[in-house]
Amino acid sequence: MEQLLGKEWEITPAGGATGDAYVAEYDGRKLFLKRNSSPFLAVLSAEGIVPKLVWTKRMENGDVITAQQWLNGTELKPHDMGNEQVANLLRKIHRSQDLVEMLKRLGKTPLSPHMMINNLRPMLQQWCDEPLIKQTFAWLEQQLPLIRCDEFAVCHCDMNHNNWLLAEDGRLYLIDWDGAMIADPAIDIGMLLYSYIPKEKWEDWLRFYGLELTDDLRVRMKWYTVVQTLYMLGWQKEKKAEKEMQQSLHFLETVLSST
Repeated sequence: MEQLLGKEWEITPAGGATGDAYVAEYDGRKLFLKRNSSPFLAVLSAEGIVPKLVWTKRMENGDVITAQQWLNGTELKPHDMGNEQVANLLRKIHRSQDLVEMLKRLGKTPLSPHMMINNLRPMLQQWCDEPLIKQTFAWLEQQLPLIRCDEFAVCHCDMNHNNWLLAEDGRLYLIDWDGAMIADPAIDIGMLLYSYIPKEKWEDWLRFYGLELTDDLRVRMKWYTVVQTLYMLGWQKEKKAEKEMQQSLHFLETVLSST
């Protein structure tokens, strides 16, 4: 990193699961650096979805370093997720054809429900002693014929409130796009609603977003929320994150029993 910026810059880890993010400071300037971000970051920056991309540089070892404008701000709290501003930004993302075209150029293809459930099948062997997982797969396969989508969009696929940054100037950004894919927008909407919004307020939130709460949308949101929770459980099991696994299993049980 020092060879890119100079020894006068102070570079410190920014945290995160990958360990590839840093904060660089010098003479009142501050940058957010990340190693091997997707080229997708450029179009996200151009659309104002992430903080401004300042530069991109390739290192001698082949790594690509991106530098973004550092913004003073705060991560959203769980109770902030019902905000109209959140719904508006997610709607902008899901309706952007530029984002879809960019991901396609990067080799991404639309992810169908059949592909998602097939990717999860190895979990059945790893969780053979957990009846809830078997019950979950049976439910997913039973509901699969009902899961249809006519319009695919770029989905962020990690609606955690920590990924929403409210800058001091009042602008909202959605960061950490490493898991983005082209899929049914109900993937993002469902996980957000089930995780943060009381059911009696779903219709209000969806009105901000620009959708009606139909029976079809309910089924799709529940199905994708269950699928995403299984993906999360797989990752947590690999990391031996026992506490988080128990929380996810409880969340899964709650979603499955919901109407």
